Amino acid sequence: MNAIKIGAVALIVAGLLALGYGGFSYTERSQPVKLGPIALTVDETHTVNVPVWAGLGAILLGGVLLVFGNKR
Repeated sequence: MNAIKIGAVALIVAGLLALGYGGFSYTERSQPVKLGPIALTVDETHTVNVPVWAGLGAILLGGVLLVFGNKR
């Protein structure tokens, strides 16, 4: 397998995951206040939504690269 086919398969898998999950979330930890031995930490959860068109576009682009990527 060459690099184009590996990239195409990776795009297809990423597109399928984007359609399946619809997004992902992550937690950001910050320490806004520290007074001597007392520290206040705040955990803030962020959610990132992946649009449907981005997932479909990744699948389509991966399919095109897989079919036509090796034609020279």
